[in-house]
Amino acid sequence: MNLKGYLNYLKSSARTTIKIILIIFFAASAQFTMHAQSDQPDSNSAQLDTAKFVMQKSAWGAVLRSAVLPGFGQFYNESYWKIPVIWGALGYLGYQWDRNNKLYIKNRDLYTASRTPSDDSGNLTYKEIREFYRDQRDLVAVFIGLTYLLNLVDAYVDAHLFDFTVSNEKNLNQYQLSLRINF
Repeated sequence: MNLKGYLNYLKSSARTTIKIILIIFFAASAQFTMHAQSDQPDSNSAQLDTAKFVMQKSAWGAVLRSAVLPGFGQFYNESYWKIPVIWGALGYLGYQWDRNNKLYIKNRDLYTASRTPSDDSGNLTYKEIREFYRDQRDLVAVFIGLTYLLNLVDAYVDAHLFDFTVSNEKNLNQYQLSLRINF
């Protein structure tokens, strides 16, 4: 596959990915809207459930935000310190992917230039180096995917735990058992 074909493949893959993300986003928005409308109490009901817990943050809303822009779900969850961590990790991994891709292309071209009609195998050192940088580039791409997935999982969990509080007040009406051993 030549460079032009590869670039066309990347463009079509990016378009398809964006379309899928938008479809998921709009489907989830419609589901949240329908769910919110069905949860509203009837005006004819005699009593309203006032003790019902309502989450302040939507977990799937945080995931969708992070899917569109990594770190945006953490911004939504008010975990601001995580945003530079995510962007730093993705930036570093993006830099490593670009560096390994450039070295792969350089050694691929050197290996291709070293092949002659009389010596079809070419310089095997260039071939080994080419394969090494290709493997490193692919491994970094896997790490980029895992970092993106971890960003989504973190946004989901953080939204669920947004309302969780730890109280410092001790319940004085409960008995406590303690054991002390002195040596």
